Amino acid sequence: MSYPEARYFGDKGETSGVLRRADAAPDLTTSTTEVHYLRTGASTDGKFGLYRWDMGPRPSGPAPHFHRTITESFFVLSGTVRLYDGEAWVDAAPGDFLHIPEGGIHAFRNESGEPASMLLMFAPGAPREEYFEGLAEIAASGRELSDEEWTEFWRRHDQYMV
Repeated sequence: MSYPEARYFGDKGETSGVLRRADAAPDLTTSTTEVHYLRTGASTDGKFGLYRWDMGPRPSGPAPHFHRTITESFFVLSGTVRLYDGEAWVDAAPGDFLHIPEGGIHAFRNESGEPASMLLMFAPGAPREEYFEGLAEIAASGRELSDEEWTEFWRRHDQYMV
């Protein structure tokens, strides 16, 4: 394996870093989770999306699913997060990491009764924030979607439930 083709051709480098402070307000708040859009696919030229997922003590998280176009990685920062790797659920602790390639069945849940936090990274950088915000809007509306509406919503966002 080698390094990818060059993408920057300047001679001196440039000042282009982006700092996000730990105390920045969340970009999305739901009844169970605060989501921080650390870097979106749009802000990384499609290379990756990185999100901090701060879960409250109430159970939350998606059912088993897979993606056709993106990988997903999980890194537990605090608390206990149940991670599913397609074969088994495990209680993941701070420092535990799970990588799921395209097509890999996975899920996560906070069932500990305590707050938990983790990083989620998607590569390449799909617009997952549209998916997160869509879920929050559906939940806030109290509207029940039909099976067909859910299937279409998930399809638009490369989410295939199993």
